[in-house]
Amino acid sequence: MLIKSGLREATINRRLAAIKSLAKMGRKLGVCNYSLEDVSGEKVKAYRDTRGVDSKAISIVIQQFDRETLIGKRNYAIFLVLWGLALRRQEICQLDVGDFDFYGRKLRVLGKGKGTNEEYLDMSKDVAAALADWLIARGDLNPNLPIFTALDFHNEGHRLTTDAIYKIVAAAFKAVGVKKPMSPHRVRHSAITAALDATDGNIRKVQKLSRHADPRTLMIYDDNRNKDLWEMSELLTGMLKESE
Repeated sequence: MLIKSGLREATINRRLAAIKSLAKMGRKLGVCNYSLEDVSGEKVKAYRDTRGVDSKAISIVIQQFDRETLIGKRNYAIFLVLWGLALRRQEICQLDVGDFDFYGRKLRVLGKGKGTNEEYLDMSKDVAAALADWLIARGDLNPNLPIFTALDFHNEGHRLTTDAIYKIVAAAFKAVGVKKPMSPHRVRHSAITAALDATDGNIRKVQKLSRHADPRTLMIYDDNRNKDLWEMSELLTGMLKESE
């Protein structure tokens, strides 16, 4: 029924997991005498489209920000963190001023699925300068405050939410005429793919940027950028022309 309704595999699996968890708790409480553990989920192919956009498109997007204004400084810094460090939007939202070491050019992040373990990321001078420019312009360097805050009248000073960052990114791409729907995670995809291109597919180096626990995830990015299927398709159809 879920498949027929058009839901994606990942959504179906989340719903199945919730029902299975409910039945498991029911058994523990003695109000359920059956198990759903043998019910298998749908197979999910991760990262179907990891290509995103190229560096030229990113450059056009960030050039639109007026860095003489407070909002322009903030949005420029958000994009440089997204592109230059390939951060996830949740990681960006969690950043506090105290996590930023300008002179050491390091940023402390709480990585995905890492519990309370911290990671210290090296950053380029451009990323560090963009963050410093925004924070100095904002004027409050209390280490316990969030790095990225809202600027609108009703929410000024509050930590930006993941939804707010999504809207900022989507609006920025739309404003310069990029047709492909873009999100913070697609910018991350774009950065990782560009890094693979620039290093000729050096998985070991790029894994330090992406921070994927399993290098096989990066192989999906590498396969997508190489367009091997396209090359094989061209090869096979070319054979037909040769036989004419």
